[in-house]
Amino acid sequence: MAQDIQYETFANLQKFMALGFEAVGVPTADAQTCAQVLIESDKRGIDSHGVGRFKPIYIDRIEAGIQNVITKVEVVRETKTTAVLDGGNGMGHVIGTQAMQMAIDKAKEYGMGMVAVRNSTHYGIAGYYPIMAAKNGMIGMTGTNARPSIAPTFGVENMLGTNPLTIGFPTDEAFPFMIDAATSITQRGKIEHYARIHKTMPYGWVIDENGEGVTDPDIALKGLVDGTCALAPLGGIGEELAGYKGYDYATVVEVLSAALQGGSFLHQLSGFDAHGKKQPYHLGHFFIAIDVNAFTELSAFEKTAGDILRALRASKKAKGQPRIYTGGEKEYLAFLERSETGVPLNPAVRDSLTAVRDKYAIDFKFAWE
Repeated sequence: MAQDIQYETFANLQKFMALGFEAVGVPTADAQTCAQVLIESDKRGIDSHGVGRFKPIYIDRIEAGIQNVITKVEVVRETKTTAVLDGGNGMGHVIGTQAMQMAIDKAKEYGMGMVAVRNSTHYGIAGYYPIMAAKNGMIGMTGTNARPSIAPTFGVENMLGTNPLTIGFPTDEAFPFMIDAATSITQRGKIEHYARIHKTMPYGWVIDENGEGVTDPDIALKGLVDGTCALAPLGGIGEELAGYKGYDYATVVEVLSAALQGGSFLHQLSGFDAHGKKQPYHLGHFFIAIDVNAFTELSAFEKTAGDILRALRASKKAKGQPRIYTGGEKEYLAFLERSETGVPLNPAVRDSLTAVRDKYAIDFKFAWE
């Protein structure tokens, strides 16, 4: 039987999430920022990091007292091209946008800017921040550590977070190039999505304590919390498919998200204290902005980047494959489609949204009602 899917517009979902964040105490401007970052994920067809996480990640953590609704960003250290910020365990989306904007401002003046952040929380879709840079004619990069999920190559203990290394830059096409991917084969958000739709995962995404693959998303999610399961690094289990590459890239992101800013790392990011009580995650991020105009004319860069991408798409295709894509293209096509249809919402996500509305008596009616 096909799953019951209903659709809602970008504008309505963004409006509701902003109202929901306000209802739990997030100031209006910050609530709008958080909703804007989240809806960007749904716009781009990345269902693992958008409205589906509104309640189970952000609202639930606020209610649990492990994420502050008032975001107070402190500048710990600053030079003309760099800065270290402390987010005070506030709203990660607000901290992230402020940090990337600071990097962009520094790059406008000095050609490059980098900002490192400690004591933050989940900042939503990582790709949002390089897009900010690309809109300003810059190359943007970001990375974040996260609660332990990835096992080292030849290991079975979840040690590293999914730790995306995310890069975007402008082109002469209708959309920027973007690579926004975890350094594991998959990430928790996608497993959560599989659990919501009751779908079996591919073998090799998750391993158990014996290094064997786990395909049940509910078992995987439970195991990732209690330490009996771990994500395989990008590349796969062991060395045969070069899983050590994903492992090492995850390590790079971990170091840049912790060592530069004096932040937490590895099991310190579990979300539990020594007594098993929930606590803030104390995440770290880094943001880099590089002004293309410091190297060459922006139009020349955009054309060369576009020529490279078009050549890749025009190259010889594998048998049976209708086309080749380049980074950010599928997300742009999803945006075009969803601009017409709206965001597809399964019953679990719809129930989570109505639960927040009803609990906080928010005056709002969804399209499917």
